[in-house]
Amino acid sequence: MTTINNAVYQRRLLMHKVGIALSSIAMAIGVFFLMWILFTLLVKGFSALSISLLTESTPAPGSEGGGLMNAILGSLMMVGTATLISTPIGILAGIYLAEYGDKSWFGGVTRFVTDIMLSAPSIVIGLFVYAIYVFHVKHFSGWAGSIAISLIAIPVIVRTTDNMLGLVPTSLREAAFALGAPRWKVALLIRLRAVKAGVMTGILLAVARISGETAPLLFTALNNQFYSSNMNQPMANLPVVIYQFAMSPYDNWRELAWGGALLVTFSVLTLNILARTVFSQKVKN
Repeated sequence: MTTINNAVYQRRLLMHKVGIALSSIAMAIGVFFLMWILFTLLVKGFSALSISLLTESTPAPGSEGGGLMNAILGSLMMVGTATLISTPIGILAGIYLAEYGDKSWFGGVTRFVTDIMLSAPSIVIGLFVYAIYVFHVKHFSGWAGSIAISLIAIPVIVRTTDNMLGLVPTSLREAAFALGAPRWKVALLIRLRAVKAGVMTGILLAVARISGETAPLLFTALNNQFYSSNMNQPMANLPVVIYQFAMSPYDNWRELAWGGALLVTFSVLTLNILARTVFSQKVKN
């Protein structure tokens, strides 16, 4: 009873309740606006869904009909290329940090640069690729867009791989070394294999991150009203098309923009759910 009636205890209990109440209110406000945004997106996006949205190219200004087929294929090509670029670089860099990062100055610099890239605005990365690539080749292209978004994906994969490899028990590595396995085999065939599900989760999260990026593509891939499989030319992509159509004065374009926004949202949501359920369960097991 003395402890319960203690003034210090009562004050701390009051502050605890106030903190919990404020946290709950903040969470409720965030969830409310999130649900509001999703509800608006579902209402306006579902009305734009149709077969033509997936089978026809973007329409000309002021015309009716049309779809987003060229933008969808362009986004798939650039995101796929960026994934092929960023995955091996990110995994190998993560392995280096996990194996040698604590014992070299270069590892510390790499971690520092990775943290900076994780928080860097995507428009800055787009301007960087524009300056070092687009400006010199004198034209926009799908390759430039892929390079830009791969620079966004690489630090995500690096940090995830580094963190996952740090979870491998030291005893597992010591057992492999005791059997005479060289360090590169321990890193690639034992340590990486033990956390391959976690690394795959990082890759999926990186793909989800770059799928909706708009700013880097404005300075690199730009856009294309027609379907093109030539990665060396300006290429249509969903984020830029959504941005341009949403800002247009044409009702048909704005409706297509809502449909494209719904497709991007569902794609990112699916990747996040897949990464946080299927592969996270394998990690726990």
